[in-house]
Amino acid sequence: MSVQPENKESNYYTASRNSETLNRRVNVNDLVSKMNENKAKEKKNSMILGAAAISAVTVFGIILTL
Repeated sequence: MSVQPENKESNYYTASRNSETLNRRVNVNDLVSKMNENKAKEKKNSMILGAAAISAVTVFGIILTL
């Protein structure tokens, strides 16, 4: 039982360079759609955070005026 791999020609770099990975191409349309989805999520999150901050300030102001 040794720690050495069985096949010395097979390692991380050669295993990841099989024909399937070499023939795959980047689809720009998928990247653009993912970017737009992320941008929409960030906008939604910033709107929620802004509304929460304004609500907290408003409630704090009302409490101070009482």
